[in-house]
Amino acid sequence: MLEEKVNQNFGQVLRRRGVLILALFALVWAAAGISGLPFTGPTQILVGAVAVLVTVVALALGLRPQGTAGTRPRDLPDGWRRRVGQVNLVEVVLVLVTIFGCARLGVPMLIPPVVCLVVGAHFLPLARLFDQPQYRWTGILLCVVAVVGFVILAAGGSTEATRAVVGLTAALILWASALHVAFRG
Repeated sequence: MLEEKVNQNFGQVLRRRGVLILALFALVWAAAGISGLPFTGPTQILVGAVAVLVTVVALALGLRPQGTAGTRPRDLPDGWRRRVGQVNLVEVVLVLVTIFGCARLGVPMLIPPVVCLVVGAHFLPLARLFDQPQYRWTGILLCVVAVVGFVILAAGGSTEATRAVVGLTAALILWASALHVAFRG
């Protein structure tokens, strides 16, 4: 009984952390995407306000008192915390190398799709490490969005269009994943 309660509480903690991280990074992607939209002023502010509202709703749902979400037992591999740390460290290093490298090489338009590809790829091992199968879809969809960004650029699309498409679509994927974790655990 005690072991079941501990596992249930641990699942709840993982669920809450997952929702928090997913929703906040969705907001960061939304801000990047909004900065590439072709309009400014009140319309851009409205889109930003909607992004903040969606983030707040996702957080509220994820941080709500325990219901049935997050109560399933977790099958976490040995050393999962260390490996999660390693995956996240590699992701951060690759994102920083991408940002500084692309800027230094004079190809800043590649930053959104390359970063999206790195972020998407990092979800693939996290799916197993956190026992969150839906993270596979999060990762795969983010990688697809990255490819779409590369295609937009290759087709002669603007840096702003690429940033808007990649940023806003990545935000939608992360919000959807946050909501899924909030409801399904």
